[in-house]
Amino acid sequence: MSGEKLRILLAEGNSGRAETILRALYPEEQGQLEMTVVSVMPTLLATLEKMKPELIFLDLTIAPAGPLDAVRLVHRAAPDVPLIVITDEANRNAAAASLSQGALDCLNAEQLDAESVARVFRLALEQNTLEGLANLLRDPVTGLYTRDGFLTLGMRAMDNGKRKDSTLVLLCMRIQNLPTIRAEFGPSAVESSLREVGAMLKGSFRRTDVIARLGDSQFAALAIDAVEPSAPVLCQRLERRIAVLNREIGPWGPLELRMNARFWSPGSTKSFSELLDTVEAGLRAGATTGEAPSPERETVSRE
Repeated sequence: MSGEKLRILLAEGNSGRAETILRALYPEEQGQLEMTVVSVMPTLLATLEKMKPELIFLDLTIAPAGPLDAVRLVHRAAPDVPLIVITDEANRNAAAASLSQGALDCLNAEQLDAESVARVFRLALEQNTLEGLANLLRDPVTGLYTRDGFLTLGMRAMDNGKRKDSTLVLLCMRIQNLPTIRAEFGPSAVESSLREVGAMLKGSFRRTDVIARLGDSQFAALAIDAVEPSAPVLCQRLERRIAVLNREIGPWGPLELRMNARFWSPGSTKSFSELLDTVEAGLRAGATTGEAPSPERETVSRE
């Protein structure tokens, strides 16, 4: 995983609620955030020049006389940086109007929680390619993207594909015997297995592709600008790598891995989440049929 930190500039009043939540979600010892906190507008504007943040949180209570003027000033000073407005009941109308003045989203100070902060991170990531922001949406075990990160980057890749008339290949993989490994060999064997599969997938795709761990035993990979014949070739290459992995795996091996892949072209009307649902459904269907050989590959389909 990259060591790039997300540079956040937080302009907040006396409550300190947003700072407390951000530091609890991303502790300093994990090294994911580089956060600067200010409490007045002149300091905020001066800090923008020096810090060059990648994300700005602006609490409207620091500019009670002109909250919309504050939004305009910050957006004008850093038009390419996602701006998230934090509001209270007194500034509710101003918060709604701030969206037309350059703010990307607004949060209610009384309802700030982990879910709302994660939502604005995803929203900001959809409009940026910032490494520090993307790293907040990674799985701590494998270093791969989480489901939220994968959906966010997948939607962007699909939008780019439609604009550039390029194609994608989406592959999902599941470790079918992970519950057995957990029951017989414990959590350390599970973590080792997850890391091994994650590393294998990273080594099988290009740096421009997107690799994720979607759930307890499931992974996904999105090949960008992939031509249709590359899907079966990719599956065959992975089968060879799985065979090598299973020869070298620990005493809990071999891993029973199932794959399902689908080719996407710009003519498709499906959203990225619908495409992912389709590929995942193939894994679930196979898992209930009693078919167990490892590795197992479903027919590569065209979308």
